[in-house]
This record gives sequence, C-alpha cells and structure tokens, in this order.
Amino acid sequence: MNKKGLAIILRSKMRPISPSLSHKVNHLQLDPLDGNKLATQNTSNRTPRDFGKVRESMHSVISMNKKEILDTALTDFSEGYFSLSQENRHKLLLILAREYDLNRTQVRELMKQYVGLEIPHGDESDDHGHEGQLSAFYRIERNLRHALNPMYAVLFERLNTHPGGLKFLATVRADILSIITDENVASLRALDSYLKEKLITWLSPANLELHQITWDDPASLLEKIVAYEAVHPISNLIDLKRRLGVGRRCFAYIHPAIPGEPLIFIEVALMKNIAGTIQEVLWHDPPTPECEATTALFYSISSTQPGLAGINLGKFLIKRVIYLVKKDMPNISNFATLSPIPGFMQWLLSKLASSERSGPVFSENILEPEEERVLVDAYVGSNTERNGMEVLLHLLTSTNHEWTRSDRLIPELEPILLRLCARYLLREKKRGKALDSVANFHLQNGAMIGRLNWMADRSEKGLSQSGGIMVNYIYSLEHIEDYAQAYFSTGHIQASPDVLRYTEPLDKNEDQIK
Repeated sequence: MNKKGLAIILRSKMRPISPSLSHKVNHLQLDPLDGNKLATQNTSNRTPRDFGKVRESMHSVISMNKKEILDTALTDFSEGYFSLSQENRHKLLLILAREYDLNRTQVRELMKQYVGLEIPHGDESDDHGHEGQLSAFYRIERNLRHALNPMYAVLFERLNTHPGGLKFLATVRADILSIITDENVASLRALDSYLKEKLITWLSPANLELHQITWDDPASLLEKIVAYEAVHPISNLIDLKRRLGVGRRCFAYIHPAIPGEPLIFIEVALMKNIAGTIQEVLWHDPPTPECEATTALFYSISSTQPGLAGINLGKFLIKRVIYLVKKDMPNISNFATLSPIPGFMQWLLSKLASSERSGPVFSENILEPEEERVLVDAYVGSNTERNGMEVLLHLLTSTNHEWTRSDRLIPELEPILLRLCARYLLREKKRGKALDSVANFHLQNGAMIGRLNWMADRSEKGLSQSGGIMVNYIYSLEHIEDYAQAYFSTGHIQASPDVLRYTEPLDKNEDQIK
C-alpha cells in the first residue's frame, strides 16, 4: 500500500461515515489562523477565553480604524470565538444581532427629511436649479443607504478579507442556524438573512474553482471526500479508489480563500444506460469502457458546510459539470441522476397514521378501492378486520422491513407504493414547490422527473426513507432553462409519461368530483 492510502486510512479510519453531515462537520473546521490547517472543533482542547474579552475583541474589530493592527484583532476575535462554549456563542451572537443592528432612529429621521422634500417639476433642461433640488434627494438617499447598513456588516466584510475568514463566517452562520431552529428570534433571523446574502455574493460561481478530484490529489483532500460523502458512504479504500477511477468522475467547487476544502462535490458514473438501482452504480465488476458510455449519471451530491444551507451551489455545479463532460466526451448524450426520495416514507406514514387516529370518516383514504382489496387479501395476519390503510401502515412499520422478504406481498405493494410515490413527488407541495427536498433541488435546477425505480436501494437507509424506491431526474440540455423557469414561476413539475401514468387514477377521480 502506498503512503497516500495509508494516510487516508489512518486519518479517516475508513469506518462507515454517518449520513448526518452536521455531526461530522461539528467536529471539523479550518484553523482561523491557517486556511489549510485542519483543527478539531473541541472547546475542551482550546484555552477558554473570558466571554467579556471575546466581546471586547468583537467590538474592536467593528469600531477599529487602524488598519495596521486590524489583522491581529481579527485573529484574536476568531480564536476567542472558537474557544467559547455553545451557550456563550449563543449569547455573543444575540449581542451582535441586537446591539450592532442598524440605527433606526437615524433611519426614521432621514425618512422624514426625504418625505418632506418637494419633487421638482417643469422642464429639466432649462433650469440649473432643477439639478440643485435633486441634489438634496441624492444626498439623503446616499445617507439612507449608509444608515440601512447594520453595524455588523463591518465585521463580516473585514472577516471576509482575513485569511480563514470566509470559512469562519460559514461556521458562524451554522451556529446562527442552530439557534433559530429552536428559537424564533427576529433579530437573529435578520442577522442570518444579511450574512446569507453576503455569502451568496462572495461564493458566486465566478469566485469558485471547479476541480476534478482524482486519486492523485493530496490525501488531506481525499480524506474530506470520505468524511463529507452524505448519500452513499465510502466504505473502504478500494471503494474510494473505484469512485475516482475509470468510468467515474468526481468534481468539486473550491474557493481560493479556503484551499483544499471542497464546498460541494458531485460523483458521476459513466454508463451505457440510465441506471435503475444503486447496485449498478456502486459496482464491483469492471466499469463500462468510457468510449462506449452514452450516459453521465449523477449519483451523489454532497454539501460540506452546514453554514452554507440555502445557498444553491449545486445548481451551478451540476450545469458546469454537464457542459464540461459534454465538451470532453461528445459520446455522452444523456445526463441524469439516480436520487433518493428522503421524505416519501415520512409523508406516507404520517398519512396512514392520521387515518388510524381520525377514522375513515374524517381522513383521506389514499388507496384506490382495488388497491385496498388486493392489500387486505394478500395480508395474512391475526386481525382480519383491518382495512387497507391499517394493513399498509402495519406492513411499512414492521420490524426489519419484513415486507421486503415476502414473495406474496412484494408484487401487490409495488404498484401501490409507486403510485403513491408519484403522487408525493408531483402533487405534494410546500409554498407551491415540491415537498421533497431533493426533488425541489433538481426541479429548480431545470430537471424533469424521468423514472421511478422499484427496490433501487435496499439498504436500511433506502428502505426507511422511501421503501427502496429511487428516482431518475433527467437533465435535457435544450430544456434546462425552460423547465427551471416554469417551476420557478408557476411550480409546474415536468415529468415523463412513465411517471405521469401513475397519477392518472387520481386525475380521473378529480374530474369526476368536478
């Protein structure tokens, strides 16, 4: 084994990685003094700082005018922040949000002055006094723009130009998000909104480098790919090498201010056809010769920074990868995903449990009459008085997914679960957009729902999230922008006839009701 392989094994220990990125990222961060240095975010390993001192250093960074000592102050503040307990970080962020907000008294006064100005009338070209009257508007508008900028903007701007500062800001936002998840604090939400807008600007595609991850990259970078892989954990060194080898590609966005740290990465399989199971992708047999491949299949996309939640780097990454692969490999004509459906089973079980609690009179029966009859007939249990909804709930909540091993039940459940899954993806929405987070991500990027795949992921995670069903989202180069615009403006979801046919019974029922 070469030194690189040994280093990766020793540093990552090559154990199965938890799908929860938050747990992993909470223990990994970049040292604020060195953007390349990986440090453990364990406050017990740092010398605790007095809260008052850290608060003073934050104030110094915001109010300081002496540029020559600003870097020292920024370093002092970032080190102090990392030494604080989560409770004290919470306190400090509340102080930042409330005491360093904008000056609303000044804003109100400027607004009064602005409203009191008289809009000039007449011919603009024959009177220099007209320009003089407008100058008052320009002056107050300039002052208003300045007054509407919160004081903490100075802190963010200065940290962004400081070595390691961009990564530090992502960590700060992750802390803010963890607080507002539990507490609805208006000032913190405003702080988060402002910081998010700044991060979107600083992390624009023009500022990001697209890097193809290969086995020749440093072990420190490959270690992070292992640690951050969120969809299909990398099980061992052979698995990692396979994902970076022949017939596979891995691309990442890296920011120059955070070298060696992928912000988001995508794994691609080059295949003859669009895969219908994850086993086809995470292969153990020789891959398809690249010259024979016609399909680029995106099977995993992982964001590495919780603090960048809501910043859609994946949209730009997918599009750049599509055009890059198309340019390098003209034989590739199909671009698709093999994606999980993480919210399906949670939605379905909630519907079924609601029916059990409310009774058949007050709840929606999501089963067709024929489906209900087939389910009850196929189910062999002690309670023959159960209706179809109760039978389905019982089966899907059985220990160790016993229904997946029944030759009698599988053929009956397949069409039922596929239809319900199609309904979930196409009809169930939140604020006019797809309820499923992965579906919403791909649809807003311009994809269409191409195919539902039965028993595509038989892992514990796959069965628990979606009953083993996976979905192919298709990226059609000539339609990406049109589909994205239609979804953005009206919430319209583009789907293939194969998927739409599952919802035909529902459409007929709705027509009858009308």
